[in-house]
Amino acid sequence: MSDNPQRNGDSKPGGNVWLVLVLVTTAVLVSAFLFGSTQRQLRYPELMSLLEMAAEAKTQVAADATAAVDEPIVDESAGDEPKVDETTVAKADLAESPVDEAGDQKSESVDIKKSDSKDAGSASSVALPSTKKTSRARPTLVVKSTKNPEILIEYSELQDVLVADELITGTVMYRSLGMGGNAPKEAAKRVEFQTIRDTYNESEHERLVSYLEASGVTWDNARPSRLLQDHWPELLMIGILVFLGIMMLRRIGGVGSPMSFSRSRGKLYSQEELALSFDDAAGIDEAVEEVREIVDFLKNSDKYQALGGRIPKGVLLVGPPGTGKTLLAKAIAGEAGVPFFSLSGSDFVEMYVGVGAARVRDMFQQATNRAPCIIFIDELDALGKSRSGNSVGGHDEREQTLNALLVEMDGFVSNSGVIVIAATNRPETLDPALLRPGRFDRHVLVDRPDVGGREAILKVHVKNVKLDEKVDLREIASITPGFVGADLANLVNEAALLAARAEKNTVGSDQFNDAVERVTAGLEKKNRVMNADEKIRVAYHEAGHAIVAAALPNTDPVHKVSIIPRGLAALGYTMQRPDSERYLMTKTELESNMKVLLAGTLTEEMTFQDISTGAQNDLERCTEIARSMVMDYGMSRLGRVNFRRSNRSAFLAGGGEGYQTVHSEEMAKLIDKEVTRIIDDSLAQTREILEQRRDVLEAVTQRLLEVEAIDNEELMRLIRQHSQGPWLVPGTVSEKPLAKLRVDDRSNKNFKTDAADGS
Repeated sequence: MSDNPQRNGDSKPGGNVWLVLVLVTTAVLVSAFLFGSTQRQLRYPELMSLLEMAAEAKTQVAADATAAVDEPIVDESAGDEPKVDETTVAKADLAESPVDEAGDQKSESVDIKKSDSKDAGSASSVALPSTKKTSRARPTLVVKSTKNPEILIEYSELQDVLVADELITGTVMYRSLGMGGNAPKEAAKRVEFQTIRDTYNESEHERLVSYLEASGVTWDNARPSRLLQDHWPELLMIGILVFLGIMMLRRIGGVGSPMSFSRSRGKLYSQEELALSFDDAAGIDEAVEEVREIVDFLKNSDKYQALGGRIPKGVLLVGPPGTGKTLLAKAIAGEAGVPFFSLSGSDFVEMYVGVGAARVRDMFQQATNRAPCIIFIDELDALGKSRSGNSVGGHDEREQTLNALLVEMDGFVSNSGVIVIAATNRPETLDPALLRPGRFDRHVLVDRPDVGGREAILKVHVKNVKLDEKVDLREIASITPGFVGADLANLVNEAALLAARAEKNTVGSDQFNDAVERVTAGLEKKNRVMNADEKIRVAYHEAGHAIVAAALPNTDPVHKVSIIPRGLAALGYTMQRPDSERYLMTKTELESNMKVLLAGTLTEEMTFQDISTGAQNDLERCTEIARSMVMDYGMSRLGRVNFRRSNRSAFLAGGGEGYQTVHSEEMAKLIDKEVTRIIDDSLAQTREILEQRRDVLEAVTQRLLEVEAIDNEELMRLIRQHSQGPWLVPGTVSEKPLAKLRVDDRSNKNFKTDAADGS
């Protein structure tokens, strides 16, 4: 799971390679510095020479001391011949005196005492002490430097020698004499040295030991641990391989890797990423009120628990696409200030059985560790489809995943503090066990906004847009019936792009009107070349739609008529916009809509005595209206009977499995005949309307050929100028009922708004 977004970005592969190279180079340099030798190298022949000189110096000092001890003391009072008396010889204490740094010589002193007791009564002879001093210079060795042969180096006074199998170490007095020995003499300093020796030469080893013993240097055998010094390159490579292996495991452990089958793919959002509130979820006030108490429970759970109440474990948001279900879930998390996990239902489904169930358990385990928190599952129908339609041994992976979700939401051990919010466009496909109380306790409808909701949504999306002072968001909301939040956001963006393309400083009403047409009808194709006959036919076709729509009072007003091609196949279009929100349609209104749809092909027939393929979509829609009147609404001579059951999705256009017929073959024939009769009656009535208004039809057609598009005002002006009789079709104005709504009725929001505007 993640929390940067890239949800923060991924590093480039080249950057990783350079990082590894820098780390390897750094490790090699550090290892060489730590494990490299800092001791001074003393070659084996030079060590042996220095030991030999020390041994000779010691031997010479011992010989001088012995000579001094053996010299006799003569008694001159004994007669002619010298006589050696008994003497008591005090053995000399031979000790090397330390040598100062100026090169002082060593001294040895020998004191010999002699007492003559041969004649106790006679006069005793005087014993003359005799002392002899021997001075010698310390043994030094001057050699050439291994790095620069012109530099001379002086070694002396070996101490603390340790003899290992392959190496000899110790300390020695060191002084550099400079180039040719002419540099000013500096004070000698004691440094550590090391010498490489031959392990397999026994005679050389005996010779070394003899020299060490003869020189009087303190020495000992050593067996140091050389694991790091001898094998540090291998250990370094092993460490690098382990590091690279860990990096590879972390990389292949991400989303989509074989190592992450059982890990949840939910993304954890922080509070900085969820800076949303209910004010941002405009246009869905009823849905916000339904979920507001969830936020209150997450903030003040003690208030509800004190009364024995519990918060719903699950909230199911249902509604058409783009109405703001995901936005509402984020607003809940932003208001509550709790962790928010977001993922899709398809993230749980894999081809391997058991993987989805493991991901569900991992998701709820992470959520429980961060409770209280919210889990948002988008497109729940990908995970929770009903199991009733599956045969025995169906999709085992999906069923196991669904079973795991059911258990985690309301199983033997409940996950307290974890609220599951799910969104779907197809609630009819969900499993009943998932929708029961205790799992998804509350179902919240996030429906298409009304005119007031669309105005509130537009206010949110135009905060960062420079609007013209004359722009009325209420008017824009009124011309966008059926638009959801996503459509309105796209509308505002299209209007801003059109204004920028036209070099405008602000976004005006013209740009919003053009954006509405572009969103609903498609991109305008002004450069499409049409021959004259086709263009005239399209003008008559669209003029027929507009004339019939204006002549029937129970149809939506005509907003614009154009013969400019738009979208994929439209060579022209007649746009109608309702005055207010409509949720019901009467039989008369459906018949009027059919007449408007049939007007185009009838106009072609009346003018050219031939019809074209341009009415294909009109005929398809007209036939569907007639069939729905017969089979769905009971608006035919066959009675108030429903002949088919709809399996279509309530929120997805064209979704679901279509219709399920519940009639016999004989009834199917009657239905087809009734549908044909309704269409034929509409054709006859439409033909009569057009024939009575032929002058207006010709005038509107001619104007369309001149300007290619006219609006409602210009259409009504042409009708007033060329109409010779009553314009509205007789018999289409029905009487109004006596009952009326009160002005303060809360359910009549549009009525209150219109009354406030003075309309």
